[in-house]
Amino acid sequence: MRYLPRVSGRGVITAVAVLATAAGGVAIQSGTAPTAVQATPLQTQLDTLLNDSRYNGSQVALVVRDATTGETLYDRNGGQRMLPASNTKLFSSTAAMHVLGPSYRFHTDVLATGPVHSGTLLGSLYLKGYGDPTALESDYAGLAKQLADSGVRRVVGDLIADDTYFDHVRLGDSWAWDDEPFYYSAQISALTLAPDTDYDSGTAIVESRPGATVGAPVNLTLVPANGVLKLVSTAKTGAAGSSNTLSIEREHGTNIVRVTGSVPLGASVGQEWVTVWEPELYAADVFRRALAAQGISMVGQIKNAASPTTARVLARDESMTVGELMNPFLKLSNNMHAETLVKAMGAVAEAEGSWPAGLGVVTDYAQSVGVDTSTIRLSDGSGLSRKVNVTADSITDLLIAVQQEPWWQQWYDALPIAGNAQRFVGGTLRSRMANTPAANNLHGKTGSLTGVTSLSGYVTNADGRKLVFSMMSNNYLVSPRSIEDAVGVTLASWSDQAPVAIAPNTLRTTTEQCDLEWEKAC
Repeated sequence: MRYLPRVSGRGVITAVAVLATAAGGVAIQSGTAPTAVQATPLQTQLDTLLNDSRYNGSQVALVVRDATTGETLYDRNGGQRMLPASNTKLFSSTAAMHVLGPSYRFHTDVLATGPVHSGTLLGSLYLKGYGDPTALESDYAGLAKQLADSGVRRVVGDLIADDTYFDHVRLGDSWAWDDEPFYYSAQISALTLAPDTDYDSGTAIVESRPGATVGAPVNLTLVPANGVLKLVSTAKTGAAGSSNTLSIEREHGTNIVRVTGSVPLGASVGQEWVTVWEPELYAADVFRRALAAQGISMVGQIKNAASPTTARVLARDESMTVGELMNPFLKLSNNMHAETLVKAMGAVAEAEGSWPAGLGVVTDYAQSVGVDTSTIRLSDGSGLSRKVNVTADSITDLLIAVQQEPWWQQWYDALPIAGNAQRFVGGTLRSRMANTPAANNLHGKTGSLTGVTSLSGYVTNADGRKLVFSMMSNNYLVSPRSIEDAVGVTLASWSDQAPVAIAPNTLRTTTEQCDLEWEKAC
């Protein structure tokens, strides 16, 4: 059986005594008095870290277990439901590796029903997406080239954007309206486009450059070039050395991007990611430009509708595999990848590309490996929703169970690695726990929302013992992120022979801003 049951420190007195003895503590019993347990050095150190004033009026859960046996070594509030933020991606990513499989590829098709005569397609051209979150401008250029190579030079119908493989619900349950313009809260569509190799699907980049003189308009460029987003700017060039006050934000419900403020003379190129309203039309616009670059003219307009079932495939683009996608997804904690995978699981397993169907598949997978899903709630795949509630127990159950999966090593390697400065190795942990025993040791998933921080994963202690852990902090006013790091370093440093005390204030190596997953520049 691949699921290893937890040895719990709660409830039955005898179980507590067994735990204490196994972990190095001493069970003391006198007459009929309740059993008292002498805390192990590890438990004492973790208690010291968590008994911090930053947790006054807030909540923290921490569970540490042996990764091989499942034995619980520390448990504070392990059964308490918490907001996990991006630790939710542990559930969506493992389910995707199991349900879709590491070799699964998304694809995007170009289709038609009409005949081609003398290079002219008689009828509309259909661009149908099957959820690829990694589609780039170059991929749409490749589709256009395939069409040109087949001999098509003119299309007399419309260009139809078909994103019906997923439903039309664009944003997740309880996602905040004021997050909508920002790259981490892009709309989810089966036909979409990313402007970069971080694969931030559903977004475009606005590049800004100061003008040649003070008072000149700021120069703005869309990447990729498209006619869907409309830049409306009053931004001016300020004096050299003045503050950069540039603001770039899409208006709700539109593709109008307002640009205001000032950029100092001589400033370097700035970049701001903005989300797109109705990404399927954005993808179709970029594809139409690619057709024109290949010498293919179009008579009609861009519209959105379903492709006829009788349409034939003229060109196809395939994505990287899901196993390969795990790296940018988990290293950079990409919300859009999580949600696309959830809807794709619904489409593949339940013939319904929706959040309810996909989350049902994710929950079923977690339950199948021994997670008590009756105690948790999954409301999206990324953790951007504030309705997600999971327990540290459920996360450690999952982390232990998936070690038996044939794809585990590829998934484990995709987790951020503490203290490794390479962006696609260290990921969201690249600036944390550097130059400590946790560096290049701890593989974990971070999580960040206002008032929420989380870290769960694997770490090997000083004795070579592999551990799993899950820590979630909620509703604080002053960030306990340094305590989270101290826990990670404590676990990496701990030895039965020589316990090491780690102070949180010795571990800060970056600004708090650069620890937040929503800071693109970091």
